[in-house]
Amino acid sequence: MENTQSMDSEDIKKNENEDIGDAMPGEPVPAEGETMENLMEMYEESFKRFAEGEVVNGRIISVDKDHVLVDIGYKSEGQIRIHEFRDENGEIKAEVGDTVEVMVEWWDDENEVVVLSKEKAEKVKVWEEIKETYDNDGTISGTITSRVKGGFSVDIGVQAFLPGSQADLRPIRNLDEMVGQSFDFKILKYNRKRSNIVLSRRVILEAEREAKRSATLASIYEGKVVDGVVKNITEYGVFVDLGGVDGLLHITDISWGRVKHPSDLFAIGDEIQVKILNLDLERERVSLGMKQLTPDPWTTAAEKYPVGSRVTGRVVSLTDYGAFVELEEGIEGLIHVSEMSWTRKIRHPSKVVAVGDEVEAVVLDIKPDARRISLGMKQAKPNPWDVISEKYPVGTTIEGRIKNITDFGLFIGIDEGIDGLVHISDLSWTKRIKHPGDLYKKGDLVQAVVLDIDKKSERFSLGIKQLQSDPWETVNERYEVGKEITGTVTNLTDFGVFVELEEGIEGLVHVSEISKEKIKTPVGMFNVGDLITARVMNINSEERRIGLSIKRLDMPDDQALLSEYVSSMRQPTSAFGEILRENLQEKLNSQNNGQDQET
Repeated sequence: MENTQSMDSEDIKKNENEDIGDAMPGEPVPAEGETMENLMEMYEESFKRFAEGEVVNGRIISVDKDHVLVDIGYKSEGQIRIHEFRDENGEIKAEVGDTVEVMVEWWDDENEVVVLSKEKAEKVKVWEEIKETYDNDGTISGTITSRVKGGFSVDIGVQAFLPGSQADLRPIRNLDEMVGQSFDFKILKYNRKRSNIVLSRRVILEAEREAKRSATLASIYEGKVVDGVVKNITEYGVFVDLGGVDGLLHITDISWGRVKHPSDLFAIGDEIQVKILNLDLERERVSLGMKQLTPDPWTTAAEKYPVGSRVTGRVVSLTDYGAFVELEEGIEGLIHVSEMSWTRKIRHPSKVVAVGDEVEAVVLDIKPDARRISLGMKQAKPNPWDVISEKYPVGTTIEGRIKNITDFGLFIGIDEGIDGLVHISDLSWTKRIKHPGDLYKKGDLVQAVVLDIDKKSERFSLGIKQLQSDPWETVNERYEVGKEITGTVTNLTDFGVFVELEEGIEGLVHVSEISKEKIKTPVGMFNVGDLITARVMNINSEERRIGLSIKRLDMPDDQALLSEYVSSMRQPTSAFGEILRENLQEKLNSQNNGQDQET
């Protein structure tokens, strides 16, 4: 430096001319009028020494495969490794003449070598921007590069940390979706020595939300139709963001029709239009409605669905007592289980219909004020009971299979949905049947006679025994009074002995007719299955009774029977009956007198 200071004016002038002569094409040439002071400054600038870590501007003077040479005004050029000029695609972004900011890493005066760094200069500039942003409470842009423990790594020129709690207003379900996205951030704190920077996106979002909330609350009112974004979905409704203010669209206010779950109609992020139903500014609660944007369908339901009209709808729900059918959005009718079939006794509607089925029905009743419509499925078809009596008049013999057997009879299938009942008392004229299942089984093909049809009660009565004549109608022809008969003991009671004369025909020997001696009970005197002989005392075919006597076997037929008959006659109710009784008594007396004279 001493040599430099001792140069005379001629040396300086000589150097000046050399500099001018050596100027590169395109460089400015000093004008003749430039002062000596300017030349001196330029000369001293060429020997200026920069401190390590200082950031300066330089100009690219050459590019090779390993380095980029940059002139920073020092006595020799500085080198920068070529990789610092590669972009994301690996291409070199460096051209001779480009101006670039670099940082002086170190130099070697002896060998006149200077090492520079473009990347470090950029980082220095970033830290200066970070400090300025933090001091001025500004924002900085960055890109989330990866997930790390507790949050995310963000590239803002240098690596910064974004805590998971500061990434959004609400917890993020899928953290991977954030990677690769660019946002603006607030700097919560930084430490340059430790290269530690903590960012927040939530602070920015909260500020934006607060600004939107204030503007929204100032502009909304009850009855206003507004646009919103679905923010959250629950089983009871949808939360809608109206612009910093959340409103609840309750499930009952989504549609005039039935809504099982709001998620069937909405997804988070959907843009929807709603109406403000209620507004509480103090508590910041907003109730919303969507169905209120369209007219209530029940206002015209009575005109569209008059009583007696046929309608078609879709089954939307089943209960134990019936099926709900949607006629249109917002209008549902109930088909009671009793209105589903004319003939079948349906225990549950699922035996007839299923959710989603299209059904035809008739409107039975409508009450718009109560929002109720009663429907009938069976009314859409002819009632088979209206024609059954014409098809099967009383006395007709029908044939069908046994569909069910109960303690009290058989059910026989007649027509589709119509069963006829053969009561146990109508199975046989003569047999004592304990249970119908002893004679028949389900599925048997049988014939029966139509006895009665009660359309009102929907009862169809049949009889099997009526296929044959009643043996009691001709019992007088087979068993004359006074005739001796032989039969089998079938039952013993304290009041007498039952004797089977033929299949289904029994007579009773009363305890007083067993012997001339007084007997308290016949039990012990006879056994079931014993054959006994008795005399027919009386026959009552209407009451299906035959009176027998054992003790009368030794008495003359006519006298014994006549005496029994007279003694058993009731008190006469007319003069004719009295005369008949007296004549019979005289005849009996005369017979007795004749017997006494013979004796």
